[in-house]
Amino acid sequence: MASALGSRTLSKDDVNYKLHFRMINEQQVEDITIDFFYKPHTITLLTFTVISIMYFAFTRNDSDPDNNLRVGLALVVSFFLVISVLAFPNGPFTRPHPAIWRMVFGLSVLYFLFLVFLIFLNWDQVKIFMYWLDPDLKYATREADIMEYAVNCHDITWERILSHFDIFAFGHFWGWAMKALLIRSYGLCWTISITWELTELFFMHLLPNFAECWWDQVILDILLCNGGGIWLGMTACHFLEMRTYHWASIKDIHSTTGKLKRAVLQFTPASWTYVRWFDPKSSFQRVAGIYLFMIFWQLTELNTFFLKHIFVFQASHPLSWCRILFIGIITAPTVRQYYAYLTDTQCKRVGTQCWMFGAIAFLEAVACVKFGQDLFSKTQVVYVVLWLLCVVSTVGLQVSQSIKNTFKGLVCYYMCALLLLWHYTMRMRNKSGLS
Repeated sequence: MASALGSRTLSKDDVNYKLHFRMINEQQVEDITIDFFYKPHTITLLTFTVISIMYFAFTRNDSDPDNNLRVGLALVVSFFLVISVLAFPNGPFTRPHPAIWRMVFGLSVLYFLFLVFLIFLNWDQVKIFMYWLDPDLKYATREADIMEYAVNCHDITWERILSHFDIFAFGHFWGWAMKALLIRSYGLCWTISITWELTELFFMHLLPNFAECWWDQVILDILLCNGGGIWLGMTACHFLEMRTYHWASIKDIHSTTGKLKRAVLQFTPASWTYVRWFDPKSSFQRVAGIYLFMIFWQLTELNTFFLKHIFVFQASHPLSWCRILFIGIITAPTVRQYYAYLTDTQCKRVGTQCWMFGAIAFLEAVACVKFGQDLFSKTQVVYVVLWLLCVVSTVGLQVSQSIKNTFKGLVCYYMCALLLLWHYTMRMRNKSGLS
């Protein structure tokens, strides 16, 4: 009787649900050409792991306690990634190899556990840990403490404008090109781009480095860096959409040049999915999902600035740019899984990487609030409410059925540009002591 109950036949809907979820959470490799690279090799891996542990345990000099901790933590991370390759899902991607995306998920799990551990420390313990990682952090200063922002905005010269085109401007441009590759929607990219500039205004009372001159925000940021990056990323998207994806086995290629070309192309996408976030008949759930997507996107960006302000390290420090690179990598499978959950009616739950990304963004915000209580005590609630309403209005503008796509983009842009100019004018009047 128990056997009969336990062997319940899956319905057709259950089978379809499992297949759809597997496509985004455990993507399988099709047409494997070199079997050796896709076999588990579990016994070989176990032997290598045990021998490596024995080698490091018995051959290294353990007289330095500080070095013991560093080596021990490095090996814990390394062998956890080995377990990740064996146990974790592939995610939605298989190029260049599923093992890479399993390790990416493993790193996100480790970072999530680190954040859980971090929020149960006190401030003195956090400082001891940071100074252990990098003793130079004892002398670190905030950028906002040594630099002035939004000063002499009426003084517009070519020399001053060209001085803003530095490595950070290039990073800004390249970052938006990568974001466009992930989001694959002009409308959503421009909405997030302009909304972020408004986010800087609404949170400027907490982070002084968000204060910028109007021409810096509107022309350099929105039009040149953001707009140029979005154009480059979307151009690449259109090129990849038009490609014909027919992969030949490397065994069937006889020329050396052809084999090398095929090996290099292993680092390109195996296929390309056409993306359509907005639909004229979008349900309330889909609109709410896009709103939630934008909130989490903005929250992740805000965490970048709050973390380096509260924990006192500059943008050029490895703690800053390593986190940015890491978040950028885990965002790729996250966006793919979230898009499938939002648009595919057969997909009933988010993928594991998407779930982990949401948990990481939330815990980073929790860590910022806990260790930055003095900063957040200055929060003006009205600005936060206006920020949330601003995101709602831009999402509503995007999904509106009565406005054409081109006109929506222009209206959204000019509304935000006028708001930026109005805010700049009022701020300059206040600095001058005018009412």
